[in-house]
Formats: sequence, structure tokens, C-alpha cells
Amino acid sequence: MSTLSKRATVYFNPAVHNVLRTKAHVSHRSISEIINEVLIHELSEDAEDLNAFSERANEETISYEDVLAKLDLNV
Repeated sequence: MSTLSKRATVYFNPAVHNVLRTKAHVSHRSISEIINEVLIHELSEDAEDLNAFSERANEETISYEDVLAKLDLNV
């Protein structure tokens, strides 16, 4: 783990904690390493989503009814 770290207290559901402990043991990593990896992945997906929203901000809005009509479904 990095020498530059911050501490936080996180409370897990007991079953989740058991799975994390097992995964850490099997993968020879710490629970902190696993959680950091997962959080970085999730936060990067959020950043991608926000970027996509920004890129599409000026697109025309289409109503749900119009989308259904274009699909030739009964509204």
C-alpha cells in the first residue's frame, strides 16, 4: 500500500466483510487495496458518465412518446 494514505472507518455488513477478508487472503492483498481498486474503478466510471452527459448537453430532447412512435409501437 502507498505510504501516502488516509485513514477512515467503514462499517461493513458482516457477510460483505467476510467476503472481503477471504478475497484479501486468497489474492494476497489487503482489504484496503481491494477497496481502493474498486472505488477507483467506480469513480472513473462516474467520470466517464459525467463526460458523456457534458458532451450531449446540447442535443435535442426527445419525449418518451416520440421514441415509442418512432419504434412504431402503440402509445
